[in-house]
Amino acid sequence: MKRILITGGAGFIGSHLCNRLLKEGNEVICLDNYFTGNKRNIITLMDNPYFEVVRHDITTPFFIEVDEIYNLACPASPVHYQYNPIKTTKTSVMGAINMLGLAKRVKARVLQASTSEVYGDPEIHPQPEDYWGNVNPIGPRSCYDEGKRCAETLFMDYHNQNGVDVKIIRIFNTYGPNMNPDDGRVVSNFIVQVLKGDDITIFGNGKQTRSFQYVDDLIEGMLRMMNTPRGFTGPVNLGNKQKFTMLELAENILAITGSTSKIIFKPLPKDDPRQRQPDTTLAKDQLNGWEARIPLKEGLARTIDYFETFLSTKRTMEPSISH
Repeated sequence: MKRILITGGAGFIGSHLCNRLLKEGNEVICLDNYFTGNKRNIITLMDNPYFEVVRHDITTPFFIEVDEIYNLACPASPVHYQYNPIKTTKTSVMGAINMLGLAKRVKARVLQASTSEVYGDPEIHPQPEDYWGNVNPIGPRSCYDEGKRCAETLFMDYHNQNGVDVKIIRIFNTYGPNMNPDDGRVVSNFIVQVLKGDDITIFGNGKQTRSFQYVDDLIEGMLRMMNTPRGFTGPVNLGNKQKFTMLELAENILAITGSTSKIIFKPLPKDDPRQRQPDTTLAKDQLNGWEARIPLKEGLARTIDYFETFLSTKRTMEPSISH
């Protein structure tokens, strides 16, 4: 049994990671300030005697004895990280410093959940880990993009200067149950719009591409990365090497739900990448053949089921108004 700290543990990805690590017999401490995380994501874990929840913001130091740290804490969708861009940068940078300091003190292994956004609007396609990226340092997305880039820098400097045992992953578009319905991400946006009977809104011409991996594939990759030999730091891309256009994603969701919603187009936001696809050669080589395996249609069906239940539960809980 390992004692494992997960920052951002009540978030979309963090909640799935908590569940998986508990199933494998570990003691898990979930740290979250609930800015984007939600207790409903971890409510089914609360009765587990090896699960502990702490409300805490990682921009301030945290002291605990643990064997491993997964640093996931940071708002990850534009609607949330642009709400308070200064706090977003502080979460990435000061949070990294605090978790690295903790790992140094207690000699824990620490994994940084970085992002494909470090590649910006890429000029190389697909993106390998040795590509330095094409990032606007003063744009509306910079608080997240540059915050994560700086966090990677800190992880490598703590490793090289202080011998901290670090792992870095770069997460590409991920979807699945426990996504926030209001987070502005394309998968949740499209699904919620369809289930509410609204039109699907595509920004741009719909031909821009993304790779979509189901959350279970990502969690498997994270655990494999954490268990690689000491000295292998990454970064390693974790994503689906297959790419899909926004139109293909929308058409898949319409087909699965049988919806008659229409597709409407709006202007593309500033600095929104035109294409994003990982080169996953390194992950396959270093993580025991890891690759995203769950097909898009299967993953979307599971995610749609989750949102149908979530939205119906939300409706039944809303107070009725009598006139």
